[in-house]
Amino acid sequence: MENVSVEKVHLEKYTSIIGEKKTEEIKALAENLKGKKVCHVNSTSFGGGVAEILYRLVPLMCDVGLKAEWKVIKGSDEFFNVTKTMHNGLQGMNISLTEQMKETYLKYNKMNAHELDLNHDFVVIHDYQPAAIISQYPTRVGKWIWRCHIDLSHPNQKFMNFITPFALQYDSLIFTMKQFVQEPLRANKVTIIPPSIDPLSAKNRPLSESLIRSVLDKYDVDAEKPIITQVARFDPWKDPLGVIDVYRLVRKKVPNVQLLLIASMAKDDPEGWTYYEKTARHAAEDYNIHLLTDLKGVGDIEVNVFQRASDVVLQKSIREGFGLSVVEALWKEVPVVGSNVGGIPLQILHGKTGFLVNSIGEAAERTIYLLKHSVKAKKMGKIGKEHVSKNFLITRHLEDYLKLFCSL
Repeated sequence: MENVSVEKVHLEKYTSIIGEKKTEEIKALAENLKGKKVCHVNSTSFGGGVAEILYRLVPLMCDVGLKAEWKVIKGSDEFFNVTKTMHNGLQGMNISLTEQMKETYLKYNKMNAHELDLNHDFVVIHDYQPAAIISQYPTRVGKWIWRCHIDLSHPNQKFMNFITPFALQYDSLIFTMKQFVQEPLRANKVTIIPPSIDPLSAKNRPLSESLIRSVLDKYDVDAEKPIITQVARFDPWKDPLGVIDVYRLVRKKVPNVQLLLIASMAKDDPEGWTYYEKTARHAAEDYNIHLLTDLKGVGDIEVNVFQRASDVVLQKSIREGFGLSVVEALWKEVPVVGSNVGGIPLQILHGKTGFLVNSIGEAAERTIYLLKHSVKAKKMGKIGKEHVSKNFLITRHLEDYLKLFCSL
């Protein structure tokens, strides 16, 4: 069992962004929960939006007076292959759920349950990988919450039927959108809490022009030529092959355009390497397509640089729980062209902060428009930052959790 260490984060540092009044409101709310023990449980400490959020949310909870910690479950390749299949099934892929898969899933959940000490006031289980742990705690001390981060709007019913009995054992369920709450789950207390970004993290804080230039030079990206970027795992639901198809259509009108595909390779996603290889083959030997990962030294600061240097950011997902990279780009005043699916429409106000699209052709058309209308693109970016500031910062996320804890 991995206990994740997090750096200290102080709420007061956000006052310049959210204002003194909001800072005091959050503190007052937390007074009701002083000393309460909270444990967040998920399947990985790096790669993907859940880990990113927890690295900031957990220390903020500590800063306002809760005793918060974060634990990561153990799993083998066998387990993570099963949970990746579950991920695909829960998001609607037409695949089989075998008895062997169920046995493997339950075996590892039982093993992790026996290694975990979850006698906390609040236990927050993130996503489907550790969802069945609750079944090993028939007499629970505190309140248990299941936080679903993925798009359950059109699930494969076999997988939904398997996970539902575990979800119904929780005291409360958190979803990103009402559209993700399937009928059987509405019997529980349901709370809608969209994800968030930390404006002060290495991935989102302001950067100097000289640092931006030096990182672009290091990765052989030309600052003088247009850049379109997608930050997302190499995953069928993120459609990296479709992104390359969009780029190829854009290049017909903007011949010097560059494409950056950026991802972290998470340990709980064994399918990532398969899709990385598929993407590399689809890119062929196009010098203007850059596949950039944490294994090439691309960390939070580099992602920050590439997003700030981009003229347009893409989010060409087929299913999407939320897609933090959309709000990351908007916070940096870069317009986004994203698929009209899942949580993306919460972030992209069509025609105001970017464009929602339904096909590769539409995505290319809107990207070309933004590349050729830079004044309009900059205006959209500014509106995008305001939208993020009001709705998708980590301080709002903290406040939502505090409200839920109080209500329970």
